[in-house]
Amino acid sequence: MRNRGNETLFSGSNNCLKPPPSTIRAVLLCWLALIMLVPGLPGSARAQDAAMPGPETSQGPEALDPERVEQARMYLLDNPISPPDTTSPRATLESFVFVMREASQLWNAVRQDYENSNRIFLTEEQRAKQVMITALLEKAAQTFDLSEIPVTSRERAGIEIALQLQEILDRIPAHDFSEIPGHAAGRFVHSAGTAELPDRWMLPSTSISILRQETGEQRGNFLFSADSVRRIPDDYAVVSVLPLRADRGEDLFQYYIYTPGNLIAPRWYEFIQAGPDWLHGHFADQAYWQWLALFVLLAAYAACVGYFVRWRRWRAVSVDERTRVGHSILNPLLVILSAAFFRYLCEEHINITGAVLVAITTITTAVIWSATAWLVYHLLQLIYLWFVRGPGTARQGLDASLLRTGFRVFSLAIALIVLGYGATQIGIPIYGVIAGLGVGGLAIALAAQPTIENLIGGVILYADRMVRVGEFCQFDELAGTIESIGIRSTRIRALDRTVITIANADLAKRKIINFSERDQFHFRHVFALRYETEPENLKRILAAIRDYLTAHERVLAETTRVRMIGFNDYAVPVEAYAYVLAPDYPGFLEIQEQMLFEIRAIIETNGSGFAYPSSTVYLSRGSEPAAEDPTPKTGQQPGKDRQVA
Repeated sequence: MRNRGNETLFSGSNNCLKPPPSTIRAVLLCWLALIMLVPGLPGSARAQDAAMPGPETSQGPEALDPERVEQARMYLLDNPISPPDTTSPRATLESFVFVMREASQLWNAVRQDYENSNRIFLTEEQRAKQVMITALLEKAAQTFDLSEIPVTSRERAGIEIALQLQEILDRIPAHDFSEIPGHAAGRFVHSAGTAELPDRWMLPSTSISILRQETGEQRGNFLFSADSVRRIPDDYAVVSVLPLRADRGEDLFQYYIYTPGNLIAPRWYEFIQAGPDWLHGHFADQAYWQWLALFVLLAAYAACVGYFVRWRRWRAVSVDERTRVGHSILNPLLVILSAAFFRYLCEEHINITGAVLVAITTITTAVIWSATAWLVYHLLQLIYLWFVRGPGTARQGLDASLLRTGFRVFSLAIALIVLGYGATQIGIPIYGVIAGLGVGGLAIALAAQPTIENLIGGVILYADRMVRVGEFCQFDELAGTIESIGIRSTRIRALDRTVITIANADLAKRKIINFSERDQFHFRHVFALRYETEPENLKRILAAIRDYLTAHERVLAETTRVRMIGFNDYAVPVEAYAYVLAPDYPGFLEIQEQMLFEIRAIIETNGSGFAYPSSTVYLSRGSEPAAEDPTPKTGQQPGKDRQVA
């Protein structure tokens, strides 16, 4: 949004941002001139009977009254936190006219001063006036019923509507304030004095109406109706070609929407003015140079997002779950910051306005609040991980699985609440929708029970993180890679490249083996060594393999186990057991291949080798086999004995 300045301007008489004395004198002189033109200033008893002059101006000359001058200054400058007087149709229209005339004069004075200087940036005095102009424009916008405009766009849209209505009033025939129902602005006559006022008053010869509010915080006050607010842009488009009647200045709305910066165009706009004439063409309430700047900004953001996604894909993933969740917080945080910065550039520098601005603010607000809900969910998950894995005997006795499920449900509920509040900021009546789901939701649930069952099954798959897109899993007799998880079903790419579709409810009931969730890979092999291996060589082989596995950078040393596990028929079995850290299964196969080559080299270096199946045949002439020396002869493999007659 543009610089509101409410925190400094409206903080009180002692702390508010006041212009220097020279500025006050200049503003006072402006008001002296304004009083000569505008009848009915607040606080004047005879203002209610003042008549409008001829058609050449909207307001006519009037005798100067020092008391009225002081009251007008107090009404707009010394008490900037006071809302506009909207207790009657006349008070509403007068408040709007007074505030807009003061804002226009101050705006033109600051622009002229800045353009005549050689400074690149505004001075402190000019910035103070800029804040005051913004505050006055926002005060004028408080006379409108902006309930149909999303909250995120309401401030900027209110300023644009105020500028358009001011230009309309400057181009249509003048109106006599004394003929408008109600008291003059500044009296703040409430219910006791407004009972006889009509509920609606139409601005003569226009479709613009001032309507008494029946609900909300403005109940009983008179505001420009929501229908009028919706029609003002169209009315402005019609009368913008007409000559000015009330002033001789330029169209401030045109200047506001077609120039960059905050109310005052910065110096770099001179380069655009010096550029080709086609840059200043208009389309959809934006200049061509604004469209060009918006497309360049979108392209830059798309390139940054693509680079970031690619960087995240190639970045090493931590083994610690707390570290992974901590890193996952970075994604929504960057989304929030980038969306807010994009909106800031569009509003404060490119100065996108109108329907395009409403679309940008709505989209960026939806993105920001969605990312905020995402961020809240991950923050709560991080708190859970630190709580469960923190020190303390009380925490060690908790059922971690049940606690994890409950905390995920709690985190999801909080994230949905945040998301619902964000929906209200873009104009979605989320609470009304929730209230209406009572009876209608029950009827739909009964009619679409299978669909809802599959929907809940999909939610369970997401919430429990059983499977995710891109993971390789086995479901009973099926195995394949998850391609998509939809509202009703899940698509699986089988090993033969066929696509299998399974209902979510059915899939959630199956036994699921998720191979992609392995954080460690099991390395377990049995090496059959020859019986001729000497005991000393066998011990060296065991120690060498054990040292090799322990020192390997990809092997968890505490899981290493290398032992001789018995005597087989034809070999001495040696088991090597360990867990290997690898990013995925192909990576594990590569590491395992290297380890097997190294273990074979260790076995052969220490005077042994791999045995192969063999058998020993005993020949005898008698009916009984001759006693045989149990020690095998040199070069002979022990194995299965067989008698041959």
